[in-house]
Amino acid sequence: MVSGPGSMSGTSSSEARDAPRIGLFVTCLVDFFRPSVGFAAVRLLEQAGCAVEVPAAQTCCGQPAYNSGDRADSKAIARDVIAAFEGFDYVVAPSGSCAGMLSHHYPELFADEPEWERRARDLARRSFELVAFLVDVRGMQAVADAAYAGRVTYHDGCSGLRELKVKRQPRALLSSVAGLELTELPGAEVCCGFGGTFCVKYPEISNRMVEEKAADIVGTGADTLLAGDLGCLLNMAGKLKRQGAPVRVRHVAEVLAGMTDTPAIGDTPEP
Repeated sequence: MVSGPGSMSGTSSSEARDAPRIGLFVTCLVDFFRPSVGFAAVRLLEQAGCAVEVPAAQTCCGQPAYNSGDRADSKAIARDVIAAFEGFDYVVAPSGSCAGMLSHHYPELFADEPEWERRARDLARRSFELVAFLVDVRGMQAVADAAYAGRVTYHDGCSGLRELKVKRQPRALLSSVAGLELTELPGAEVCCGFGGTFCVKYPEISNRMVEEKAADIVGTGADTLLAGDLGCLLNMAGKLKRQGAPVRVRHVAEVLAGMTDTPAIGDTPEP
């Protein structure tokens, strides 16, 4: 993912000055496996009238360490993230799990350190999942010039759904995409089995869960699976690919931004 300021193409200098300044939290998985999601997020945020920057000093949000009970390393990582994103009006992540970590778990990490707790709470109140930010904060009701010919189904990632209440927002924006037909996924709110470190600690349970999820996806007759969390998407794409299922897998931001020229997740790796 390219770091540094995003452009404000098509806006006047006065509009650029008035635009909220967004720090894009790219996430590790997007940076390493699917940079197109980051560029799609920038396009959508700019459509919403924001000035976007990608701080080069950002790191992992610390969730793997946090979920494994490693509070010392979680705190060290969190301090770096808090410092990197101070000064932005908002911090936006194309991931419910990472946004949930910043907005829900950072403050409790520093409950015994008043000054860092204050800084963590300041970050938390400014941190949002991408699509929820577009709809709930910026009031976006439709995406510009996006089209997608096909039937899609949507999986609700656990953190985005349960911690951040992200459910109606992606569906609202998808309804504005020309040519797209949305078929609801049975058990859309059921975990896909990824769960970060869960799939490593409990591989047999995780595999059973994603097998059931893949069967539900195929049963919809959809040709494309969408979600807002790349970890979930990589997990489901891997299972669908191994089963030979004719289902493309994409991050919802790619479709909303009209950036679907790249191969679907699991087809061929991005450069």
